[in-house]
Amino acid sequence: MSIEAAAVLVDLNISVWPGSIIDKEVTQMVNDSANAVAGAAQTKKNLFAGTSKRKDIEKFAARVRLYHNLHTMPWADKGERLLPTKLLLDYKQAMNVFKAQFDAMCADFYTNYNTLVAEAPLHLGSLFKAEDYPSVEEVKEKFAFRFGMKPLPQAGDFRLDIPAADLEEMKRQYEEQFQEKLADAMRAPWERLYDLLKNMSEKLTEDNGDTKKRYHDSFVSNANELCSLLTKLNVTNDPKLEQARRALETAMVGIEIEDIKESAATRSDVKARVDDILNKFDW
Repeated sequence: MSIEAAAVLVDLNISVWPGSIIDKEVTQMVNDSANAVAGAAQTKKNLFAGTSKRKDIEKFAARVRLYHNLHTMPWADKGERLLPTKLLLDYKQAMNVFKAQFDAMCADFYTNYNTLVAEAPLHLGSLFKAEDYPSVEEVKEKFAFRFGMKPLPQAGDFRLDIPAADLEEMKRQYEEQFQEKLADAMRAPWERLYDLLKNMSEKLTEDNGDTKKRYHDSFVSNANELCSLLTKLNVTNDPKLEQARRALETAMVGIEIEDIKESAATRSDVKARVDDILNKFDW
């Protein structure tokens, strides 16, 4: 299967109004009192200090961006990322659900906006200024949730009326850039696997002190989930990446978090398997 058939490009853009403003008067007072150089400090004022509705939208947007980054790989310097076609349907379904949630949270914020503004003096006191607050219609323009998909372009699909030699040079340059981007993209799953293995090894290292380490359910679930995800992120069918993935999958067979918590022997055994994977591959 060609890479063009194994992955698509996706672009996610989520905008959230920060709900804060630089207070010029307070900034000037701080700089003057500190004898700071001009522009050394800027004091931001949270317009909704006592509420969480806007902040909840911001936190939700961060979770969506995290999902997006976990299920895709870098491609362009910014914006577009590589999404394996094996994840396309799940990704699209998840994004549609996320967008519906985002829109609902925004709609609730718009409905309560005027009330929140009216309550703001209770939290801001003398710092409250009515002119700091835009209208509801203006606020609506500051929130957005957009995502799009498009196929990977093929090097041979140039429709330009230029000399054949120049066209071939463009195709060659494009192919070189394409392969560089693909190599960078495929570093992402390797790095993700390495980081997880390294953290596991460090966590499983026994301390000489009396403090007992705490292990959470995610210690096991994160490893199993990454093993499942790597089967889809490996769009070039890299045999070494699959070998490393299988090694971790095998190392975690039958391992329960309670065994990790209670058994030093289990921790030692799992650490040995993890270290073996770390030492076996050229990361």
